[in-house]
Amino acid sequence: MSAPKPEFLKFTGHKSFTQRLVLATLTGRPIHISKIRPNSPTNPGLAPHEVSFLRLLEAVTNGSSMQISYTGTTITYYPGLITGAAPGFGAIDDTIEHHLPATCTRGVTYFLLPLCLLAPFSKSHMNIRFSGPGVITSATETGDLSVDSFRTAILPLYNLFGIPAARIELRVLQRSCAGPHGSGGAGIVELRFASQVRLPKTLHLNRSPGRIKRIRGVAYATGVSASNNARMIHSAREILNPLISDVHIAAQYDQAPLVPDAAEKSGSKKRMGIGYGLSLVAESSAVGVLYSADIVVPPKGGMLPEDVGKRCAYQLLECINSGGCVTGAAAGTVLTLMAMGSEDVGRLRLGRSVVGTEEVIGLARDLKKFGASSWGLRDAEEDDTGDIIVSVKGTGVGNVGRKIA
Repeated sequence: MSAPKPEFLKFTGHKSFTQRLVLATLTGRPIHISKIRPNSPTNPGLAPHEVSFLRLLEAVTNGSSMQISYTGTTITYYPGLITGAAPGFGAIDDTIEHHLPATCTRGVTYFLLPLCLLAPFSKSHMNIRFSGPGVITSATETGDLSVDSFRTAILPLYNLFGIPAARIELRVLQRSCAGPHGSGGAGIVELRFASQVRLPKTLHLNRSPGRIKRIRGVAYATGVSASNNARMIHSAREILNPLISDVHIAAQYDQAPLVPDAAEKSGSKKRMGIGYGLSLVAESSAVGVLYSADIVVPPKGGMLPEDVGKRCAYQLLECINSGGCVTGAAAGTVLTLMAMGSEDVGRLRLGRSVVGTEEVIGLARDLKKFGASSWGLRDAEEDDTGDIIVSVKGTGVGNVGRKIA
């Protein structure tokens, strides 16, 4: 007697695309996504960065399969086992090389965030090198974080779940900003995630966020004058120094990467990924509470370094003012790990404005559809900040590749 066909979970639209694929892979539930940009007259269906993510997902799993319609507006995904860079599954020298096309308009953190959600549940280490003309290491206008904010504000949160962040390494071998029209960058980034666990610990982060004790940051310039870094740092410190004395912002200068010029037939090369930006992270006196801000100059230019520094400093202050123990950029990562953890109730304190975002509400609905429990919400009664305590019960999915017999 043949096994019954698995029942698909059906979704519509291109929003939360990576989030739904990650949840499908972690829970082993096949999904069917339809109506992906059906009304776009020029580019219907899957975008280049979404196709590239599907290829990455296929590289780090074994047994997964996907079927995409002719127009690209419908996809069916059967998840497989998360193998990471296991020998014999496509890794070369224990590292998987992933090439991003020049038409990619999203930053490399668009791929890193979901990849790091899969990595703790992998059978082997997750070692991925991102290269190609589409790697953008800076923040982007589409809302992606820079690699600096990802490394200093997202990766340390894994410590709270018993996943040692000391064994997670993010190497930026070549920096780049977004190229013309916001696509292409030609950077090189390598992620080495060696913290595989059986089951994430239950998180209780419902205490007071505490007071800010230090601010760290990175000002980066690629292919432009290094004096832009000093101008960004000076304008940011003008705003932050009256509030806190412990402010340290490092300056990073890189030459713009060379890529082949498609317009020239003689094999000449051109500089790509030129720009500058600033990443700031504020650390609280409470353990595990981090706030981050990212501003980058638009691909078309037109923003002074002083404006970048001021806008980034004000964005950081707004993020701190929103309250809670986790920012909106990190809320999806933390809540997903809580839902996939041990079968106990974890608690997380979030700002009211963070809970009300479309991303967090969409995540709650998606988790409910994948079989997780509903969240419990209540006001934080210790003070009058208006924060909300979110209670999340884990599903106990755990790491299938590391189950104990």
